[in-house]
Amino acid sequence: MIRLYSILALGFIAALLGGLGYMVFQGQRSGDFAQCRGTSISGGAGAIGGPFELVDHTGRSVTEADFTDRPVLLYFGYTFCPDVCPLDTARNAQVVDLLAERGLKVTPVFISVDHERDTQEALAEFVRFMHPEMIGLTGTEEQIRKAAQAYRVYFARQESDDSFFLIDHSTFSYFLLPEHGFVDVIRRDQPPEAVADTLACFINNA
Repeated sequence: MIRLYSILALGFIAALLGGLGYMVFQGQRSGDFAQCRGTSISGGAGAIGGPFELVDHTGRSVTEADFTDRPVLLYFGYTFCPDVCPLDTARNAQVVDLLAERGLKVTPVFISVDHERDTQEALAEFVRFMHPEMIGLTGTEEQIRKAAQAYRVYFARQESDDSFFLIDHSTFSYFLLPEHGFVDVIRRDQPPEAVADTLACFINNA
């Protein structure tokens, strides 16, 4: 019975990740910003993104409406992540600096998928280390799951008997623009210079 549940769970995860991959990479290239978009989004960009309510690293309650006035580069991860999250977040911070050199301002946002360990203090230390303008967001498990579902983000805690557990999660970054919302997915294998070029294209054509 346990083996059956494990197989079903793995099947569900594969279907979820496969669905996101299909949605992002297999759609027809059309619509706004087609000349900028590095990926194709089946169903249009409106298929990703939505309302959320979280708490930032200063303790302030925020919603998606607090970020509609600026370009945002959004990433889901957790501060205890040993490798992927620091590398991806550092790449995004470098992208923000490259764009600043061109006179383009983008706000980096880090949403935690670890409601147990990512306290306000932990997030504040993490984002301060990564970039002075980075905003860290966390919340209850329910709040985080709602935000993750809006962006089609998968995450799941690995089984562990101690507090040093790992969390499996999606590794896309999401670019949002004022009056447009989500416009493109950034893959983790894209170098900072290429990402900066892509985001600049969106900003300049908005």
